[in-house]
Amino acid sequence: MSAFQPGSHYAFPEPIPEADTASIARKMFDIAYAGRSPAQRLDIYWPDAGNGPFPVIVAIHGGAFMGGDKRDAQLTPMLAGLARGYAVVSINYRMSGEATFPALVHDVKAAIRWMRANAVAFLFDPARIAVWGGSAGGYLALMAGVSANVAALDDPTLGHGDHSCAVQAVVDWFGPTDFLQMDAQLAESGLAPAPAFAHNGANSPESLLLGRQITEAPELVRAANPETYLHGGAPPFFIQHGDRDDIVPSQQSARFAACARLILGREKVHFELLPGAGHADPAFSTPQNIQKVLAFLDQALGA
Repeated sequence: MSAFQPGSHYAFPEPIPEADTASIARKMFDIAYAGRSPAQRLDIYWPDAGNGPFPVIVAIHGGAFMGGDKRDAQLTPMLAGLARGYAVVSINYRMSGEATFPALVHDVKAAIRWMRANAVAFLFDPARIAVWGGSAGGYLALMAGVSANVAALDDPTLGHGDHSCAVQAVVDWFGPTDFLQMDAQLAESGLAPAPAFAHNGANSPESLLLGRQITEAPELVRAANPETYLHGGAPPFFIQHGDRDDIVPSQQSARFAACARLILGREKVHFELLPGAGHADPAFSTPQNIQKVLAFLDQALGA
């Protein structure tokens, strides 16, 4: 399969500008949470005052599983948590140009274990960790939320295998779930992609992530679907999607939320369609919407 350029298909410009963190007084960059890849690094931001322990927002960037960075502007909404007393940890992970699924899931869980192993030194509350991401980052947030006890989606050799990788809350903005349904769902909504940009194609982001064209690997697609691992002990979910998303169909989030409500109960799954919003739409990052997310986290984490 040939290289696929994320800027030609997804709504993230390449390169994405960096988030403005100049005014944040307490921060540390490029800390290794594992030693297998240069991608296994994280940045930490703390509230201006206090010695914690702070509840943690883990920020997971998107970018079609092949682009984006822990320091780019996708981080900006999560940084609003600093004013509410959250530490924010922004992570990088191995992308499809370096390693195929489930390596990126392994990395997110290794980063969470690192946070717990180093909680005292870095002022984290190990009992209150939330994950928040958009698009591919939303997908990884869902996977972290459902698969803490799934051995096939874990690699404790990355470090700190004696610590839990479970999270206590999940925020998913417009993340994909069932890769094989995406083209049909977009067509159903009148948003069908051009053939060259079909998710079922050999060079789609999803096929590159799995290392095989998704239409030829249905069992692998199922293994990569967060819905596969839903269970009654999963944390609460906050899920939002734009109803005019022409990249990741809104039906992906709607189905996951419906399944999660059946298993967890409606009170643990907030699902909302943003009318008229597209992929990575500015509507997600309005002050009003960010405060809605933070209110969910306050309740879920008891912060």
